[in-house]
Amino acid sequence: MIVQPHKLTKTSRNGFIALGSNRNYGNLGPIGLLQKVFSLLEAESIYCEVQSSWYGSEAYPAGSGPDFVNAVAGFSTDLPPVDLLAALHRVEQTLGRERTQRWGARTCDLDLLAYEDLVLPDLETYHHWNRLDIGPQQQQTPEQLILPHPRLADRAFVLVPLCEISPDWVHPVNGLTAKALLARLPADLQQSVWKL
Repeated sequence: MIVQPHKLTKTSRNGFIALGSNRNYGNLGPIGLLQKVFSLLEAESIYCEVQSSWYGSEAYPAGSGPDFVNAVAGFSTDLPPVDLLAALHRVEQTLGRERTQRWGARTCDLDLLAYEDLVLPDLETYHHWNRLDIGPQQQQTPEQLILPHPRLADRAFVLVPLCEISPDWVHPVNGLTAKALLARLPADLQQSVWKL
């Protein structure tokens, strides 16, 4: 995708957002729906600076729904982190997102992956959510913003598109690049993501 650069201010900060969808919305399929995200983000003063290709991945857990369409976008904004997250939730709602089932099918899923090198709310809380076993992950949702996204390093459907646009991005907690994080994943997991 070709994006027009935006004028950055002295307070502009950069980060990454993961986009995903596996449901239609009106007459829009997942890709068409996710393409609408960028104009809605601009209305919230969140500017896409670079976007990966579109990728496919199976719904998790297996058999829980249609395949997902995924991408990662690099952004710039003047919004503070909590306001940025609220803006992402507003965009999701505009595009029909209903938060009824953890990891269920969804029209629009926008995850804030990283914002500069911030670790929020603190390292201890990050580690708690990062080390949480799969069972509690399916049942619990943090009540506050956790940065970087605690599941980022486990998800091929995030790391593959992230590596396309920023392979040398460095995780602010473990110090590994995006390409090193992807290389640590099992080969079958890496191959579970395909370019559309």
